[in-house]
Amino acid sequence: MNRLYTKIGQYWYPEGPLARTHPFLISMLPLSLLYGMIVAFSNHLYDRGILKQVKLSCPVISIGNITAGGTGKTPMTILTANGLKARGFHPAVLSRGYGGRLTTSGNVVSDGVSILLSPEEAGDEPVLIATAAPGIPVLTGPDRCVSGQLAIEKFGADILVLDDAFQHRQLFRDVNIVLLDEDRPFGNGRLLPAGPLRELPAALNRADVIVETGISRGEKVRKKPAVPDSIPVFRARYQPLDIIRGKDNQILPHGALQGKKVYAFTGIAAPDKFRTTLEELGAKIIKFLAFPDHYFYKQDDVQAIAGEAKALNAEILITTEKDGVKLLKFQDFYQKIVILRVGLRMDPDEKTFLDTLINLLKR
Repeated sequence: MNRLYTKIGQYWYPEGPLARTHPFLISMLPLSLLYGMIVAFSNHLYDRGILKQVKLSCPVISIGNITAGGTGKTPMTILTANGLKARGFHPAVLSRGYGGRLTTSGNVVSDGVSILLSPEEAGDEPVLIATAAPGIPVLTGPDRCVSGQLAIEKFGADILVLDDAFQHRQLFRDVNIVLLDEDRPFGNGRLLPAGPLRELPAALNRADVIVETGISRGEKVRKKPAVPDSIPVFRARYQPLDIIRGKDNQILPHGALQGKKVYAFTGIAAPDKFRTTLEELGAKIIKFLAFPDHYFYKQDDVQAIAGEAKALNAEILITTEKDGVKLLKFQDFYQKIVILRVGLRMDPDEKTFLDTLINLLKR
């Protein structure tokens, strides 16, 4: 399925006047129509109260988007959970656990002390969140009501942060944060599978906070999304945090990539952002290999990557933190790579963002 969506994705963000009239996209329109009818009917049932939402005993913050992947939900989840913890809350993070083999709910990825499940069991993003948000329990499962209740009872959570949950309306949320890619917020404007939209842009009216994410390339004229003026809009810039050497976990200076021949590989939803960040750090990219999002590497993959990097005389073999959590099991290979950790820098600042969330919780 990941490979299918990777292929389809090249048509979701095409250039030129024929972007919306490509024969492949036209052939997908009946499926998009069916998908849109199902989504609209489900939302209608929730809006009218026919489908009831479950309200838990603590506040819930949802982080999501209206497109398929690539808007920075995971780093935003990490930033929000860590920020709330620093403010004295006891948050827990709930994730669907996409890509993991566990299908039950209430799977404890981290108890706040130790990481208890592997990426193969829980999914790569929950394990990444658990790694980057120490002291915060992380749970997975399709039924977030079950996972949330367990987080409250077992770990004393007093606020829940939902990763990728804007369309998961069964669990009542006090604050909806919706992320939009600044450069291509709606793709070609069509619903899945003819476009990347999970919902039509009108769904932004359910948001309490909107965050436009992207890579800083200097200031440019920006148009605020078409939402009520009462909804605050923030910007979040991707920024490199650390470059970590796999063999000894040593943090290298950002200048370590300057002018170096770099072999880069990744399996994330928006690999172009990773590539751009490397270029901004001065890397000379001699090979860039993009796998499908949530890809789980095999022994043949790492052997092929290592062999090609050596043949190309690459000085640095680099990947993302999300890929890194899945490569730990290949220790010989892991010791040859470096990991780029990327976070979000809030505009105007993180304090204002967290103050806004906390004020919204007091409504």
